[in-house]
Amino acid sequence: MKGALTIAARETKAYFNSPVAYIFILAFLLSAGVLFFFVEGFFAAGRASMRPYFGLMPIILSILVPALTMRLWAEEKRQGTSELLLTMPFRDADLVLGKFLASMAVVGLAVVLSVPVALMVSRFGSFDPGPIFTEYLGVLLLACASTALGQMVSSASRNQMSAFMATAFILVAINLSSMMTTWVELPPLAARVVNWISLSYHFISFSRGILDTRDLVYFMLFTALFLYMTARNLAAGRWR
Repeated sequence: MKGALTIAARETKAYFNSPVAYIFILAFLLSAGVLFFFVEGFFAAGRASMRPYFGLMPIILSILVPALTMRLWAEEKRQGTSELLLTMPFRDADLVLGKFLASMAVVGLAVVLSVPVALMVSRFGSFDPGPIFTEYLGVLLLACASTALGQMVSSASRNQMSAFMATAFILVAINLSSMMTTWVELPPLAARVVNWISLSYHFISFSRGILDTRDLVYFMLFTALFLYMTARNLAAGRWR
């Protein structure tokens, strides 16, 4: 774990020594705020609810997280530092977990900075802190899954742009896949499979302030799977 924290500190410093972290945080706050208050019509709705705000998160994270994860390994390859990093006394798991934690530190800061939105909305009605906590937990779990997938794609890419485009495409497809069941009449089993794959489908309960352990387990398994796949990519790269 010490190795992972060392890598996390290195990567977090790299994020904040460049415009990447600041652009991500600003883009996250502005896009979510503008879409919530003006596109979703918060003021016209006449009710104090954060549900539309959290409902935007699957698409917002599908676009923004790839911009954060595209550099994790693709940039190391471009600069020729990936070979050096792989020869350092760190396990593959330390490298993967460290980069994951650094990315989540940036995402987590962006999420924390969005809390004033909930506090402002609470002035227009009464809020139960329990559902709000669950909604924010859902955002973090969704971000974990998206970040893990993004890192895996970056580890298999040779440049940042291809990593960004591939990750964004995959995330958008996975998040929108559950809508297929409303557009196309599928057999019940196929519809359940499509819904089970969809990140946004498992995020729905969180966005409603409901903690469903099945969805919690799904996000944990999804994140663990893609972190493992990234480690496997690194292990395979050592022998190329």
